[in-house]
Order: sequence, then structure tokens, then C-alpha cells
Amino acid sequence: MKRISKLWRRILAVGTAAALLTAGTAACAPAKTASGSDTRRQLVIAEPVHLIGYLPLYVAQREGYFQEQGLDVKVIQATGGTHVTAVISGSAWGVIGGVDSNALGNKGNADPVTAVVNCVNRANVYLVAKKGLAPKSSSPADLKSFLKGKTIVAGRHGGSPNLLTRYLLLQLGLDPEKDARLLEPGDAATVVSMLQNGNGQIGNGAEPQICDGMEKGVWEEPFYKFTDLGDYSYSVFGVKKSTIQKDPQTVQKFVNAILKALKTVQNDKVLAKKDLQAEFPTLTETQLQASLDRAYEDHLWSVDGLISKKAVDNDMDVLQKTGIYTGTYSYDMLVDMQFVKAAK
Repeated sequence: MKRISKLWRRILAVGTAAALLTAGTAACAPAKTASGSDTRRQLVIAEPVHLIGYLPLYVAQREGYFQEQGLDVKVIQATGGTHVTAVISGSAWGVIGGVDSNALGNKGNADPVTAVVNCVNRANVYLVAKKGLAPKSSSPADLKSFLKGKTIVAGRHGGSPNLLTRYLLLQLGLDPEKDARLLEPGDAATVVSMLQNGNGQIGNGAEPQICDGMEKGVWEEPFYKFTDLGDYSYSVFGVKKSTIQKDPQTVQKFVNAILKALKTVQNDKVLAKKDLQAEFPTLTETQLQASLDRAYEDHLWSVDGLISKKAVDNDMDVLQKTGIYTGTYSYDMLVDMQFVKAAK
């Protein structure tokens, strides 16, 4: 626990500074017109990386769903685990990330971050191997043989991709500290360049990094996908408990907009693709379509905003089995579904 406490103190220090520099605004404040009159409620959401998985958030922004609710939502990128600490420090109103990340940030925190609506309901990361490398098959024995001794770009220590990588190694009977070499960059988006430059043979990534790596000839199709774990609270929207208590109306408005965006992503794939292209303008048409096809095929997004107990249990099981988190947890402390239910 001493190791974890030290880690989170470091993250908190870096996160607070980074979020303040990036946001440059209050976490929650009224927006103003040119005449100075108050109009919409301005909110800041911290994301750990710019991912296709967060498409419902971008759709809600671009299609005016937040505006319909009287909100003006800005998104900041807070890498290296600072997305959670940005909320804890008050630099951001809300965060999108895993329940596991919230649980780590809530250790010893009197005002815990609580998930209020779902977004990505699958463990949205995949393992890729440098071109020319591949396991003989997907059997546990062949995966174990293939991964043993490899250098794996696993993402930030304590982050969801890193946890899932460690979990898989443990499930295969490998020791993450001895049987493989884990590289742990703070920015998940660097996985393409790291493998491209020879820093690692295996990478843990998500879209758009997967298609980017394929396009550049760094790797081919992923050989392992964590989405097969089923319901998993990988990316949820969370706010501080005190925000729920003091300003439930704003939380309800935010949840209403996200629920509308989740439905749009499921039912209007043309519009979803349009907004995806706007968010990731450097992706080619082929990359855009491949990314969306993978997301829909793997049932990436929540269809109703609800976060199930099974999804939290799967997420927390990975966190606990890796030894990164010790102690117990409570679904009711990590999740509050009153706003999703009230919106129906």
C-alpha cells in the first residue's frame, strides 16, 4: 500500500498542475454572452486520452445535446492518470475513465468520485504484435509461450490497459515482473511510435492507435482482445460525491445528454462516422470505417447508460488480482444510477 500511496501522491501533484494548465477555466462555471449575462452552465470533463471509445461524448458536444440541456461542456486531455486527480483537485467537473481508476483515486478520499452514467461497456484494449510475430494459436498454452520473455508496451502503471495486461499474464501462469518486460509510458497514444522504433515487441492499444499501426505497417490485426471479458466498466462518467449532493440538477442534465448520444451512436451510424471524422481528421476513410466496424462488432458502447454490478465486479476483479488494489469495495460507493433511471 505504501507503493500505491506514493504513486497516487505523485499523480495528484502532476495531475493538478497539468489539469490547471490545460483547462485554464473553472471546473464548473456559468458561461457568459458578450453582454456578460449568464447563459449555460460550463463544465470541464477530463479524458485520459483521445479515444474512439469516447465517441458518445464527442457526439453530445458536436450535435448540441449538452446545449439543449443548458450546458457548455469542454473536454481536456489529462494523461498519466491525471484525469481522475483533475476531478479530485477541482480542476475538472467530471471524468471519463474506468471504475478501477476511480477506486484507486478514492483511496483515503473523503469525497470519492462516483460513476453516474456508462459509456464504454467493454474492456476496450487489444494486444498487437510487431509485424512478423504472432502466437501459434489463441490457446492459453500458445499465448503463454508467445508472451514469455517479450517486451510489452503495457501503458501507465495502474492504468486500465496495464492492469489488463498484467491480469492476462497472471491468468496464463506468468509473472508480470519476471516473465515479461513491461514498458509503462504515461501516454497511451505512444504505443505506435514505440513499437515502430523498436521499443517493444507487443503493444496494448485501442482505436485509433490500432488502425494507425496497421496503416503504418507496424503490426497486423490484434491477436488478443480484452473485449471478450464481457460487461466491463471500462469508461464511465464520474463526478465527486459532493457534486451529486450539492448540484443534482446539473448532473441530471449531463446524464440526459449522454444518454441521447449513446442512442445516436447505436442508431445513426452515418452521423456517428461524421463526428468521428471531425474528431480524428488525420484518419483515412478506411481507418474510420475499420475502427467503427471493430467497435460495433465488439459491442463497445453501452446501449442504456446503466452500469451493471457484473461490469464493476469484472473490472474490480482485474484490479484486485493484479495486487495494485487491496481491500474491499462497494458497488454503491463506486456507482450511482439514480440519474440514468430518472431519465427514463
